[in-house]
Amino acid sequence: MFRPTALLCLSAALAACAPQVPDSAAGVGFGNYGDYIRQREAQAAAASRQPAAPVFSTDRVGAAISAAENPQPAPVVGAPLNAMSTQPAASAAPLPANRPRGNAPAGIQEQSGEMGIVDPATMSDEQDFSAVASRETIESDADRLARQRAQYEVVAPTSLPERSAETGPNIVQYALNTSHAPGTQLYKRSRLFARDPNVACSKYGSADLAQEAFLAAGGPERDRQGLDPDGDGFVCGWDPRPFRTALR
Repeated sequence: MFRPTALLCLSAALAACAPQVPDSAAGVGFGNYGDYIRQREAQAAAASRQPAAPVFSTDRVGAAISAAENPQPAPVVGAPLNAMSTQPAASAAPLPANRPRGNAPAGIQEQSGEMGIVDPATMSDEQDFSAVASRETIESDADRLARQRAQYEVVAPTSLPERSAETGPNIVQYALNTSHAPGTQLYKRSRLFARDPNVACSKYGSADLAQEAFLAAGGPERDRQGLDPDGDGFVCGWDPRPFRTALR
């Protein structure tokens, strides 16, 4: 009776120490627990082989800039190991926050918009009252004023050239000879062969040029080009009132 009982207890202890099969193992498509364990181990090994993401460090940036500014000579091929320096490179000091931007490190192109340090000796001190007072006096100011007056030249006015009668209609004189407001009809216009005034006015670069062409073609009595459909004698938005105001 003693031996079967001992065997039964030993079997129960071994069963308690065996790893438990998770309930989710049956739902992942494995036929047995061994496939599940091997799949887990393969996933862990693949995760350990992935390289870690690089971490940004200002010390590493400073070391890279220092290495670019002070490049080390390349070792000679075939040189003995004891000939090369085995001392570790000194860690680069962090860059100061107020480092001048005008002195770009080696390998970095300095842009034309970057301003370097201005030399005080080249700066003007005209805005410094004490500096100007130390070298200027009342006598020097009077001498400089006299030189400027000697260089002053008065240009005598001359008579204006006469306008030739062959240059075309004078729209300024035409504006001064009229007194009615734009839009007031004074001349008869036939609507039988009326044209679009917008199309007719588009041929000229300005209202002044259109008014001159209108007067040269027989206006204001005639409107052969269809520029003055309302019969006021003013075409393409030309306004005589500024000329009248300037005369007053």
